[in-house]
Amino acid sequence: MVIKRLQILKSKVAWNDFLKNVNSYDVYHTYDYHQLAKNEGETPIMLVYSKESCLVGIPFLKRNIFDTQYNDLTSVYGYAGPIFKDDNNEFEIEDFKQALNEFFITCNVVSIFSRLNPFISGQENILKGLGEIVRLSKVVNIDLTKPKEEQRTIFSKTTKRYINKTRKLCDIKVGGTLEDIEMFKNLYYENMDRVEAKDSYYFDIEYFKKITSSDDFQNDVLFAILKETGEIISAAMMIKTNTIIQYHISGTRNEYLHLTPIRILIDEMRILGTNQGYKFFNLGGGLGSTSDSLFKFKASFSKDFRDFKIWKYVVNQEVYRSLSEKFSDKNSNQGFFPIYRNNL
Repeated sequence: MVIKRLQILKSKVAWNDFLKNVNSYDVYHTYDYHQLAKNEGETPIMLVYSKESCLVGIPFLKRNIFDTQYNDLTSVYGYAGPIFKDDNNEFEIEDFKQALNEFFITCNVVSIFSRLNPFISGQENILKGLGEIVRLSKVVNIDLTKPKEEQRTIFSKTTKRYINKTRKLCDIKVGGTLEDIEMFKNLYYENMDRVEAKDSYYFDIEYFKKITSSDDFQNDVLFAILKETGEIISAAMMIKTNTIIQYHISGTRNEYLHLTPIRILIDEMRILGTNQGYKFFNLGGGLGSTSDSLFKFKASFSKDFRDFKIWKYVVNQEVYRSLSEKFSDKNSNQGFFPIYRNNL
């Protein structure tokens, strides 16, 4: 489908051909990650705008709105937003906005929501004049361009102490076999049981197989193994794409939580990442975009905080109001966007 310099990509070949031509992208922009992250009724698409030497793409999950004639667009969970190439400064924002809006109107798109990426500069300039961008919170980045010893000087005393102690007790290995994947899943499930997570966080074994075998990005699963017994006590999955490492998910056995072995896995990944030439190691933020104990734990590794922002855009205000009046739960969070989905 083509609408005035705008293409809608749905195949892996076309999607990956586009990614080869932009300046930078993250795992959350890849075809395979979208296939893993989509829910029933969601269609992954990459909207690509091109003019002269300028190229802009925005990945979305397209959804029908409650069996109406209307649709909305959202991003995968993570850090997405626009990616681009504009070597000759030929980007024309008004032409880009016109092309986007023509697509939105033609496809009955009512609203757009996307999480933005703190490690890809220029996203706000691309989206200027299209809805609003809101800062929600901060994420913690370990700057891998600094020397390894300099990175460590920023660690809190507590984190240094636990790392020193646990490295004496544990070995670390990077796993990738089917047996490793099954072990990781079990540790992750134990972690989800402990925090009483929603069912949607219990990814099935096919998810783990596909995410570890994708050729769109590199996936490292790190294990902490007790030297004395050979028991695996903690594991973490890290996803590496271009210059960025994303701390994805992890799990620790309940009886070893007092050791916080996840610290040595983070420490090991930042050493490996530095040696391999990566620039960013994103540990993420707190639960629900808050500065809670989880955020403070991550902040014990670094004080390089990056703003986490979201993009919200209502294309058709009249239809948005009508859908909100019909479907919104007035007793639920009225700050939810889009508000007509706050009853889910």
